[in-house]
This record gives sequence, structure tokens and C-alpha cells, in this order.
Amino acid sequence: MKKDLLTLDDLTREDILNLIDAARRIKIGELDVSRDMTGKVLGMIFQKPSTRTRVSFEVAMLEMGGHAIYLSWDQLQLARGESIADTARVLSRYLDLIVARVYEHYDLIELAKHSDIPVINGLSNDYHPVQILSDLFTIYERFKKLRGLKLAFIGDGRSNICHSLLLGCTKIGIDISLGVPKKYMPKADVLERAKSYSLESGCSIEIYEDPVKAVKGANIVYTDTFVSMGFEEEREERIKVFIPKYQVNSSLVKYAADDYVFMHCLPAHRGEEVTDDIIDGPNSIVWDQAENRLHMQKAILRWIV
Repeated sequence: MKKDLLTLDDLTREDILNLIDAARRIKIGELDVSRDMTGKVLGMIFQKPSTRTRVSFEVAMLEMGGHAIYLSWDQLQLARGESIADTARVLSRYLDLIVARVYEHYDLIELAKHSDIPVINGLSNDYHPVQILSDLFTIYERFKKLRGLKLAFIGDGRSNICHSLLLGCTKIGIDISLGVPKKYMPKADVLERAKSYSLESGCSIEIYEDPVKAVKGANIVYTDTFVSMGFEEEREERIKVFIPKYQVNSSLVKYAADDYVFMHCLPAHRGEEVTDDIIDGPNSIVWDQAENRLHMQKAILRWIV
């Protein structure tokens, strides 16, 4: 039976821990994956722009002995009305696996439903599982543990990053605290699943409109852009809601733990969700995050095939 990775619901706690350990071993050269994708071809269907996801998957395939083909949505027959189902059936005859970056998460579900080969979510409006797997690895790399830590997410609670953090942290046992405006709370179904996972792992979920309460004592302070791809028409409205109250700056992080780390999935809109002194400061690990995308993509590719 084929594996898909559409959300972190598709992984058990043990799967996540194994992927983190594999990424760690790949990074330090302990695990040789240079031939694991020999003869394999990855199709990369992208409806949205990408830097880290696209480059890390392409480089991962190259360094693992495979090949990647970039397939822009508007250059496929999808742009001329071919159904996702028919596209999936055709690509299944050519490729060994697919990474897709789409707007609507439903399109990803439809792609996986009609594909005979594994499908990986490279980002949808609702979820970004490959980013959060890499982030969990980066957190482990810094703290040498996961359970018992507290992560505070500040910003848009309905974003794909916040949704995937909720699922990932609660599966793994990291306490998660959200500082989000009332209008931008996480989707109810995501929150319900996260609450279920938190009962199993023994961690807590806290949600505040006040970002100071959310950040208090946090080991990790995480933010993302206030205006995600696909929501550009809401920019003016969102900026009024989020700035300055939800900006991660020196006034906010003083409430975090003394040894806190700052995380951002990038791209950053400096001066909006975060100030230069924080993202470029000594507590920032955003560049480790970016590098670790490559090591985690290798672990994911190895696991899914």
C-alpha cells in the first residue's frame, strides 16, 4: 500500500521520531543515502512560488542518485482544464513519486486519491507538514530533547504553519501556546485533532489573544508572515490587525525563557512579523531551519519509497 504525506495526521509519533533521527544521521554523515533514490524520478507540481521547498527537494533527489522534474501548474494541461484526477493517472505512469504545492488542500487530496504513487504535500493553504518535520528536527538539534519544551506561535492561527505546528507539537509532546487574534484562530477541526493528540502525549495547548501571555516562559518563539500566499487581497486588513501587537520584537521576547530560540519558516517580511534585531540576533536559528529542510527532505523521501 502506497504512503502519502498530506498532513502530520499521516504519521505516528514513532514515525516522526524516526524521521528526526534519520535526518540527524544524514546530516552528520552517519547514514549514507547517496544511492537510495537511484533510478527514481520525482515530479514537482507547483501552483505557488517556492525557494526552500523546491530547492531542497531537487537537491535531495540529486544527492540521493535520483532526478526531479519541476512541473509548474500553469505549464501543465491543468491550466487548460484537464482534471486533477486525469493528471494524476498519467503522471503515475511516468513518475515514482510527487511533491505538490497547491492553494486548496482539497486539490492535494484529489491528487493523492487518483495517484498510484506517493504524494507529498509541499504546502497547501491549510498545512505544511514537511516544514514542521524539519522544524522539529531543528528544535531537537538545539535542545537535545522535545518533550517538556514550550513553543509559542505568534501571528495567524489559521495559517498552514500554525495548523501543522499544532499537530506536530501535540503528537511529539511539546507544549504549544498561541498568541493569535480572535478573528484568526485555528480551524476548529485542526484544534480538535490537536487536542486529541495532546491527551495521548501529555502536553498542553494554550490559546491567548495576548501574545505576551503566549510567549511567557517559551523555549521557542515562532512566527510567520501575516499575509500568506493566496491571501494578498487581505493584506491591508491583516496588517491593521497584526501590527504592532503581534510583532515579534525585543519587547515581546523578554517574556520568553532566557535561552529561547527564534524560528521563522521564511520568507520573512522584516519590520512586519519580526524585527531585524530578532531574526538576525543571537537567539535566531532560522538559517539552521532552512538548512535542515534538505536533510529532512532526504529522510522523508527515503521513508516514503
